[in-house]
Amino acid sequence: MNFRPLHDRVLVKRVEAEEKTSGGIIIPDTAKEKPQEGEVVAAGTGLKSEDGKITPLDVKAGDRILFGKWSGTEVKVDGQDLLIMKESDILGIIG
Repeated sequence: MNFRPLHDRVLVKRVEAEEKTSGGIIIPDTAKEKPQEGEVVAAGTGLKSEDGKITPLDVKAGDRILFGKWSGTEVKVDGQDLLIMKESDILGIIG
């Protein structure tokens, strides 16, 4: 993929949610919510401060993350549905 986010932005691929509940009920596609979990595909270089220093991002490609329900902008890159969001929209890194 020839795409690199700028500054403190991160490119994220959503991780598909489970199709069954813990009780064994299968959830149809129309009733599913979009997952709030994803994998970082690419990350920018970092946030530039007023004095010109670059603060590197805490996330890197390959990290599994949690993000807010309405975070990011949906884009299509190389035929894949992805999200671009700022690092501040990320709630945490999983494991």
